[in-house]
Amino acid sequence: MKRTIILPLLALSLTATAQKLTPVQSTVDCGQVIFRHPVTINFEVKNNTITPALVQKVRKSCGCTTVNLSKSAVPAGQSMTVATTLDANQLGHFEKQVGIYCIGDTVPTLLTLRGVVVSETVDFQGNYNCQIGELKADKNDIEFDDVNRGDRPVQKIYILNTTQEKVEPVVMHLPNYLKATVSPSSLAPGQQGVVALTLDSRKLHDYGLTQTSVFLGKYPGDQIAADKEIDVSAILLPAFQNMTEYEISHAPHYVASAQELDLGKFGTKNKLKGMIEIRNDGKLPLQISSIQMFTEGLEVSLSDKNIQPGQSAKLKVTAFKHELRKARRQPRILMITNDPEHGKVVIPIKTE
Repeated sequence: MKRTIILPLLALSLTATAQKLTPVQSTVDCGQVIFRHPVTINFEVKNNTITPALVQKVRKSCGCTTVNLSKSAVPAGQSMTVATTLDANQLGHFEKQVGIYCIGDTVPTLLTLRGVVVSETVDFQGNYNCQIGELKADKNDIEFDDVNRGDRPVQKIYILNTTQEKVEPVVMHLPNYLKATVSPSSLAPGQQGVVALTLDSRKLHDYGLTQTSVFLGKYPGDQIAADKEIDVSAILLPAFQNMTEYEISHAPHYVASAQELDLGKFGTKNKLKGMIEIRNDGKLPLQISSIQMFTEGLEVSLSDKNIQPGQSAKLKVTAFKHELRKARRQPRILMITNDPEHGKVVIPIKTE
């Protein structure tokens, strides 16, 4: 049997190549780990080739981890376990890597262990008011508000495993501008976790509102379903940072006859109508570059999207009863303008 050599981790090249071993899960988040209470994660790696995989060496990112292999020769089509133990002797966030080289590999099979070492665990103290599939959550609606180009804001959803089995939550159907991590990677029955969604604003195409839906599954490969849906919205603001004092003093100025629009009661009516007057009290034309709705069930029209100084325009709103009844969010209208003080305008719509 070939001897496994444990060496300090060198820079691991990620150049594309065919490794003999493929991890079932390449990254595992341990969540909160108690200080000086070692934690062990068992990674499963499989030999998907038609020849045996012979482990030649194992490299670690630091001496705080130990690695044990269930075997050093993995027959074709079979798997082995890589037990990775962190000593947890240092407080704070950690991300440790293990690289496994088989004979013939030029780059390793890379395994990543992450989490945070704490002196005592801190649990979420809020309420899990939302049901997402078979998991409980504190919310099922995420809003990235007032985002500037280049920002990478993070929003969190706290989840609870109320099933009688261990789950490995995964966020599915992510667009390219969103990244999701779940900590810890697996939840025992009754265990809490957190889903962190990170927005890459550089990948948003347009100013204003971008909306999508992602889905929280119990395990990788879970089916997408309506009851697992999480609504995600982001508002990308126009850039005014480089304006001169002269440009600011001569900018357009948005003024509205109301900050919100109360359309009253539907009663037996199927639709309600209302209007807000928008006036430009500035020195340059007020341009409304975008008008969007956060929900279905609203119809809007603006009499003029290029409002001259001293002039006004009418924003007419129609609300439809049956569509609004199905909306999961508060009805609102979003407008993007060239007024540096009101680049984003949100008008709540009230109905009964």
